[in-house]
Amino acid sequence: MLREIWLVFRRDSTIALRNPAWIFIGIMQPVLYLVLFGPLMERIVTSTPGFPPGNAWVILTPALILQIALFSMFSGIGILVELRNGSLERLRVTPVRRISLLLGKVANNAVQLFFQALLVLIIALLAFDLSAPFAGVVLSLAIVVLMGITLSSVGYASALMLKSEEAFIPALNTILLPVLLLSGILIPITTGLAPGWLYTISRINPFTHIVDADRAAFRGDFAIDALFTGVVVLAVMAVLAVFWGARTFQRENA
Repeated sequence: MLREIWLVFRRDSTIALRNPAWIFIGIMQPVLYLVLFGPLMERIVTSTPGFPPGNAWVILTPALILQIALFSMFSGIGILVELRNGSLERLRVTPVRRISLLLGKVANNAVQLFFQALLVLIIALLAFDLSAPFAGVVLSLAIVVLMGITLSSVGYASALMLKSEEAFIPALNTILLPVLLLSGILIPITTGLAPGWLYTISRINPFTHIVDADRAAFRGDFAIDALFTGVVVLAVMAVLAVFWGARTFQRENA
């Protein structure tokens, strides 16, 4: 099985490396947020009570790399392209297990996401007033990669179920916008900043807890209260997403 995953991973990585522009396209939005929104965030944090501990860059940077992971769901577009041009059909007739097909593709997405997140971190460390412990950065990258694995699996499963870019892209946009706003990626949703009803709704959003855990790692807060909820939520989501993706690959590619 590991060999099958490696073969699928190598195939998808080779295709991606033929057009390395994906690296820079993927980080363009978070870099623009750092450059254009970060300076505003500095003034907002210093003059507005209710923000979590840390300066603007400790609050903003980990959330922005999670934003890249959030858009991993769009990886499902790739499987729709393969479905349309017949590449997926050719993979179906090979003896490769369906779970290996999924995990190989997800691993490729996770590696791409890792390098994109690393580039954003390097830019934030070199160009802005970001200071984070090494252990916190490593833990943050691990959280981002696991979130990428989770959402890539969801993206592939959703795409295979819908089988149409015309349906898939609007459906994702409809889901991602409220998830993005309610997760507190741009402005943290805390009791000191948000009205009660909005804070309550944000707590229902599982990504809010993941963002909180990532910010805690960045400021070096490794207490159980800071990380436990987010890490557990992400682990449960990862297991469920990979299971759903594997079942969908098995059913749709049978």
